[in-house]
Amino acid sequence: MKQRVRSCFIFVLILLLSLTGFSGTGLAAGTNQTVTETPAQLDADYSSSEAVNVIVEIEEESILRSKQQGNSQSKENLAAVRDQIISEVADAASSSEVNREYDYLFSGFSLEVSQNELPDVMEVSGVKAVYPDETYEVEFDNETEVLDPETFSPAMMDSAPFIGADEAWESGYTGEGVTVAVIDTGVDYTHPDLAHAFGEYKGWDFVDNDNDPQETQPGNPDGDSTLHGTHVAGTVAADGLITGVAPDATLLGYRVLGPGGSGTTTDVIAGIERAVEDGADVLNLSLGNTQNNPDFATSIALDTAMEDGVVAVSSNGNSGPNNWTVGSPGTSRDAISVGATQLPYDQYAADIFTSEGVDYPSSEVMGFPDVDQLLSLNEGEYEFVDVGLAGPEDVEGVDLDGKIALISRGEYAFVDKADTVAEAGAAGAVLYNNVEGTMPEVPGMAVPTVMTTLEDGEKLLAELEAGNNTISFDIEFDREIGETMADFSSRGPVMDTWMIKPDVSAPGVAIVSTIPTHNPDAPHGYASLQGTSMSAPHVAGAAALILEANPEWNVDYVKSALMNTAENLYDADGNLYPHNTQGAGSIRVVDAIETEVLAVPGSHSFGVFDKDNGKQVERQKFTVHNLSDERKRYSLDFTGHEGIKVQTSNNLQVQPGRTQDINFGVQIDASGVEPGYYEGTFLLSNDEETIEVPTILFVQDPDFPLLSALSLEVDGANLTGTVNVPGGADEFNLRIRDADTGELLEETAFAEDLDRGMHSFTWDLTIDGQPLTPGGYQINAYASLGDTEFEIPGGVLTIEE
Repeated sequence: MKQRVRSCFIFVLILLLSLTGFSGTGLAAGTNQTVTETPAQLDADYSSSEAVNVIVEIEEESILRSKQQGNSQSKENLAAVRDQIISEVADAASSSEVNREYDYLFSGFSLEVSQNELPDVMEVSGVKAVYPDETYEVEFDNETEVLDPETFSPAMMDSAPFIGADEAWESGYTGEGVTVAVIDTGVDYTHPDLAHAFGEYKGWDFVDNDNDPQETQPGNPDGDSTLHGTHVAGTVAADGLITGVAPDATLLGYRVLGPGGSGTTTDVIAGIERAVEDGADVLNLSLGNTQNNPDFATSIALDTAMEDGVVAVSSNGNSGPNNWTVGSPGTSRDAISVGATQLPYDQYAADIFTSEGVDYPSSEVMGFPDVDQLLSLNEGEYEFVDVGLAGPEDVEGVDLDGKIALISRGEYAFVDKADTVAEAGAAGAVLYNNVEGTMPEVPGMAVPTVMTTLEDGEKLLAELEAGNNTISFDIEFDREIGETMADFSSRGPVMDTWMIKPDVSAPGVAIVSTIPTHNPDAPHGYASLQGTSMSAPHVAGAAALILEANPEWNVDYVKSALMNTAENLYDADGNLYPHNTQGAGSIRVVDAIETEVLAVPGSHSFGVFDKDNGKQVERQKFTVHNLSDERKRYSLDFTGHEGIKVQTSNNLQVQPGRTQDINFGVQIDASGVEPGYYEGTFLLSNDEETIEVPTILFVQDPDFPLLSALSLEVDGANLTGTVNVPGGADEFNLRIRDADTGELLEETAFAEDLDRGMHSFTWDLTIDGQPLTPGGYQINAYASLGDTEFEIPGGVLTIEE
């Protein structure tokens, strides 16, 4: 039986979509481990007869791709070519069985085949590429608390008005006549806030293969019920107790993620194709995997949809805050990828007291359900109780009623810990780090929660040991924080294309929207969730408003309008976020609708400057579109590193209703610029406005991490996993550490001279040849390249008594 290693993710209400990889064979192995190196994008055990699912792309162009290239492709001709290739695949790989066939946006088919026959599939004439059929999983608590309608405002809390949707409504733009496809876990189209948006045809269910794209209901033997797609749909077009961004838009639902919120690339591609064929104007994909790859199958499908004039919007992922964490389809060259922001909020300072002479200088507020509950901690003295990791077993039988739970970081997500102690009656919590360093703020915790460092946490434990088991708080308003990026929001850039991602950002923290409750007595409700899954539908709704206001605009205009008019974002200390954190900034709907000048594309990457000596010049352009009836005169400036020289015209005139290309070159003198990653901004200005176009470039090798996209599973007596090695590595191994102390217990799964790409490994769950004893084991992956060493944390494997 396979089980996923419990991951130490720090966000629990984030709807995190993650990758499950294939197992592997030995490349360089010791006695209790193996590592596999496999070609291209596919990671498999070529010695195994175990079946896997893959996506096969064929060389014959899809119908839309062929049309976009100025060629003619008929469904019949493509089917004939595909059938011939399928026949040859069947001859070459007798175990193969076709699941789905694609022809409109993506040309190929999904296939179940034994791993040891995959090389034969790859050798079939006409096969262009073979991709893993990634598993997408929505990870969140299906016991989400249903909110009382009186506890939130009727306009998506504050998020839709914050981006200016209410001003667009006042101007008469509500999304009417625009169709938005929600490609997700399905949609509860019976919800009273959503029923108006659906016609007789509601979309398609690719899990059950019927025309009823309803969410998974309770009692399904294959997994838990779902609500994610309904929440996304409400953000786009709810019109009832809450109001979505585009309340009069038409919705179509495509259920590609089934029970438990799990689905595969096979159905995601099928959903994209069907939505485009059904006439959707906008696609929303609040899903993804950890593949930072612009040429993954879902990214290719979205690129083709954009080229066909359908605005595709994708979440950027919830694997931040480090760079290079964006995953497909957020890696698409053309689709609009969206990062998540937190709306402005009040920050509170927190001091704690246990006994004279003991100070806790690191104490800060982590999160709270509301201000009144937070400030209520000032009202007295509380008993505090050590509950360890605050798992269900840790609080079982512990009297927490009206007390403060002292919690260690680790194993469970922060909000899971808060939920657990809240259910046990705790009045609040103090959560201390289990390693050196700080922890993030996490809005919406179920109980008021103060956080401390490991050092201060050890002081609190020592106080309990000494019998000082009471604690008091001094919490007071500190300052107002503006709109900020969520720590969990994935960052770019994209591998190979080196593009800035996300393209834009939008609210994604504590977003209230529609859900099915799966309670027959009160089936429709509302919940607050967070993640880039919540930010993407804000942009999809905004795109609907823009298309209604400007029906003649193409997809490039819509994307650039959102990017050109976005607001720059600054962190809590007033520092401008990097481009690969915020994209062009936070969207503002009315500004995007009313803009009269567009710079297309809305961002630029100059790639890698790898010349060791002398000067290297890379040339690109962007196009300025004057949509007004007046001549526009602009100056063009560039801000960035002083060693980066931009060659372009200083002044520009664009006649009414005309376009003009701006050609420019970027020159790097290798002797004057240190290797690294550099951002810059083009400023297109006149007396009335300034359009900012973000740019990035790399000098010498990009600074991507040695390892990324680590995925772990326990399969019987072995732990198997996959990891991406973006630039290759001299050495690789797994490092097994004590989850509580960090002590290194075992190094295993050794390999040397790994090429760039995905790699597999296995570990037989022994240390020094002995089976694991009860306890927690932190599974990390380690790699080195030259003088650089890198260790990426995985999950915690818990062995029960």
